[in-house]
Amino acid sequence: MCGIIGYTGRSRKVGEILLEGLKRLEYRGYDSAGIAIIRDNSMVTEKTPGKIAKLEERLKDMDISGSLGIAHTRWATHGEPNRINAHPHYDSKMRIALVHNGIIENYQTLKKSLLAEGHEFRSETDTEILVHLIEKFYNGKNLEDAVQKALKVVEGTYGIIVISESEPDKLVGARNGSPVVVGIGDDEYFIASDVAAILKHTKQVIYLEDQQMVVATPGHFMTMTVENEYVEHKIQEIDWDLDMIEKGGFEHFMLKEIFEQPETIRNAMRGRLINDTGKAKLGGLDLTDEQLREIRRIVILGCGTSWHAGLLGEYMIEETARIPVEVEYASEFRYRNPIMEDGTLVFAISQSGETVDTLAALREAKSKGAQAMGICNVVGSTIARESEAGIYIHAGPEIGVASTKAFTSQITVLSLLALALGRMRDISLAEGQQMIKALRALPDQVTHILESDEKIRVIAEEYHHHNNFLYLGRGANYPVALEGALKLKEISYVHAEGYPAAEMKHGPIALIDDNMPVVIIAPRDAAYQKIVGNINEVKARKGKIIAITSEGNDELIKMADHVIFVPKTLDFLYPILSVIPLQLLAYHIAVMRGCHVDQPRNLAKSVTVE
Repeated sequence: MCGIIGYTGRSRKVGEILLEGLKRLEYRGYDSAGIAIIRDNSMVTEKTPGKIAKLEERLKDMDISGSLGIAHTRWATHGEPNRINAHPHYDSKMRIALVHNGIIENYQTLKKSLLAEGHEFRSETDTEILVHLIEKFYNGKNLEDAVQKALKVVEGTYGIIVISESEPDKLVGARNGSPVVVGIGDDEYFIASDVAAILKHTKQVIYLEDQQMVVATPGHFMTMTVENEYVEHKIQEIDWDLDMIEKGGFEHFMLKEIFEQPETIRNAMRGRLINDTGKAKLGGLDLTDEQLREIRRIVILGCGTSWHAGLLGEYMIEETARIPVEVEYASEFRYRNPIMEDGTLVFAISQSGETVDTLAALREAKSKGAQAMGICNVVGSTIARESEAGIYIHAGPEIGVASTKAFTSQITVLSLLALALGRMRDISLAEGQQMIKALRALPDQVTHILESDEKIRVIAEEYHHHNNFLYLGRGANYPVALEGALKLKEISYVHAEGYPAAEMKHGPIALIDDNMPVVIIAPRDAAYQKIVGNINEVKARKGKIIAITSEGNDELIKMADHVIFVPKTLDFLYPILSVIPLQLLAYHIAVMRGCHVDQPRNLAKSVTVE
């Protein structure tokens, strides 16, 4: 959840690099920030609750030059967000500093032991225990050895960077469950939780695996395990450009990413559709046609928006390939004793590829003997590396905390999977070619929907003061209702519920009155007449109706208070189109309510702690 960055080198001002890196990590979500620099063999430090701008203000009269330092954005787990609990944390003598992303589960036991030994603690955090352990084992000459000894007694997750006044050019980083990437420059090294923090300075990186460490000094670095065994890593090239993580003239990253969807959907399909055979080619799965035909059951794992994408995958795969699909919350799956029968294929969906619950669920599935695949956006992420194979969605970096383009790219990839499996089992060449034609039309259709942005903004203006919304959909549009409600909750702090429309009469109808906006996803698909019945029921109770429907369907103009049209497509592809207006509606309501769209309160982009 937290963002960490460290630097060692001789040619740059470390304070500027660290502050810039923290700003690049803001999108991950945080409530406090801090920095520690070693200059002239002594520690210079500052930290504060609130935004990085507040930290920058406190640093403006301080000398933050030097060539070694670490910095942190904190998302509170143990202890409230205040200056004392902010990172970095220090040993008793303020000579060792540490930043940490993760949770130390046995910190209370360790704290009792350290207190008995005379250690004094300043904060309420679990992290401070770790830096005191390092102090306990440190002889002033071999920081990595002390870190190794400390990590052997802690239980939990960590991505850490440690520095010491006694070794004023050395960075030590380590990971277990929380991502750590090492950036390689010219006689300089960066350690961070995210490539966004270091992309301006280098595209050459290595990704640490669990229970691995890196030791870096200007001109040299080495990777090893916590058990002190040397590890050789292959250097990877980041294929993102710096302008991809800039706003590009948009007011917010979220709006930019909404408007990028025509291109990101196109990228998700690029080179994967074969019209002559009516098939989709997904080489990343690394499965033969025979192996694909042997699949008897699919389990999809995800959290939040990725779980919603998985629900849509269930509809599409069962409809086209007639393979039973189960969609599980990864956060619950990992605590069960799941049944993984022969012929079960598992897909773990995660934009970042670092979602801790999804990663744990993937490992659980693998331990039960299932074939485990990943559907990820970030190349080199942990889920991508630990999956047996998988599919990249190619959405590019998504900075806004509320996922938009990654969601539609995930659905697009799942529709390709449905097509690939369907052509082997249940659908004809002509049907496959029809699906390909509809898929290829999607980017231009999304562009057309985005032209309705101003109309959607006007609708948002009418309803932005409401504190409750209901979203309804049937069939494949039920997950769209869930996703639309989630977007509104995430960035507007408005209570919103997504429901299957048929369930409205089983409780939610009690909420409907003339002060309840009801967003109804009602394209002219197989369930259309049923959803019209729901619209009439809402209207009879004076609910305010915002309807999403197919172009040319003028029937709803008389029934709904507002109608937003989307182009016609195949039934199972309507969700990709219908969700776009809901993203824009949530965005405009959030802006009008004065919310911080890209960094909504209490949320983080990548959930890397339980």
